[in-house]
Amino acid sequence: MRLRYSTSDPSQNEFDSLPRMPIVLRREGFTVEALGLVDSGATVNVMPYELGLQLGATWNDGKAIIQLAGNLGSQSAIPFFAIVQVGDIAPLRLAFAWTNIPNAPLILGQVNFFMEFDVCFYRSKMEFEIKPKSQ
Repeated sequence: MRLRYSTSDPSQNEFDSLPRMPIVLRREGFTVEALGLVDSGATVNVMPYELGLQLGATWNDGKAIIQLAGNLGSQSAIPFFAIVQVGDIAPLRLAFAWTNIPNAPLILGQVNFFMEFDVCFYRSKMEFEIKPKSQ
């Protein structure tokens, strides 16, 4: 499945484009469509606070045992699991670090998005390709 790089705001130009893709998240009878940033530099998948709430989760500071790094700088997060559908690829369960940072991006990172999918970036063509991992 090949996708185009995109911007998050119409006022941005193509230099601001990043590899974003539509996904469907399911958890406990809730379904949410979202746009995820495919980020090979991110150690973990990150679930934004608002999306976790839409998927029926309840924040509990006592369960916030994951320390985030990078741009989300040492914020705490809760382990969170959801079924993810990417295009017409069979749905699978992904692990996320659910953060309570307002407006955090939905990030698809090394653990465990890149463990389940093979990804090729073609930045010069403003495209990227996603396919299920090779067996």
